[in-house]
Amino acid sequence: MSGEASSARMIATLTVAGLASGLLLVGVYEITKPIIEANNAAALERAVFQVLPGTTSMEPIVERDGALAIGSGSKDEEELDTIYLGRDSAGTITGYAIPWQGTGFQDVIKLIYGYHPARGVVVGMEILESMETPGLGDKIFKDASFLANFEALAVEPTIVPVANGAKTEPHQVDCITGATISSKAVVKIINGGNEHWLGLLPEGDPWGARPEAPEPTPEPTEPTP
Repeated sequence: MSGEASSARMIATLTVAGLASGLLLVGVYEITKPIIEANNAAALERAVFQVLPGTTSMEPIVERDGALAIGSGSKDEEELDTIYLGRDSAGTITGYAIPWQGTGFQDVIKLIYGYHPARGVVVGMEILESMETPGLGDKIFKDASFLANFEALAVEPTIVPVANGAKTEPHQVDCITGATISSKAVVKIINGGNEHWLGLLPEGDPWGARPEAPEPTPEPTEPTP
């Protein structure tokens, strides 16, 4: 009987310990979740300004049923695909910052790139999340010469990766020697983002404030005799 009692006490102890650990994990998660979300939002905002040179303000643009609209920040938009419209201090569009992701050599690569619609070029790229091999694959966010590929990169006919030093056309990207797979993954991700988004982007600036209606001209009055 003593053995059975000992086993019961052990099971009860393990059960209580498991419940306590679970509650602790849930509590830590609930405490840290808003902090993590705030840090991620701040990092994303910094990245938008980084990939859209000259940008001083930004606002989210969401896709709903194949149409784009300025985001309101409501809960029902959290699961919608979102890009970011950038403007300079004069209110002129500097481009759209487009987050997209795809498979790299090790794991998923998450990135964001800036696209200037009037010029038809990518104007910047930043890696948001990557587990690529240290010393090789991580050069996709450490190698300045590789990142320079995305400062004025034509998107037509399509972006093409080439061997390092072989770039001759504005739509080509010099791959990183020793990290060809990761380099090609970045190009593939951007091409995927372009395929999804560029056909949806409007011409001109439909997001700007509508011009105010001119004030009516007062009717001439007869001079008083």
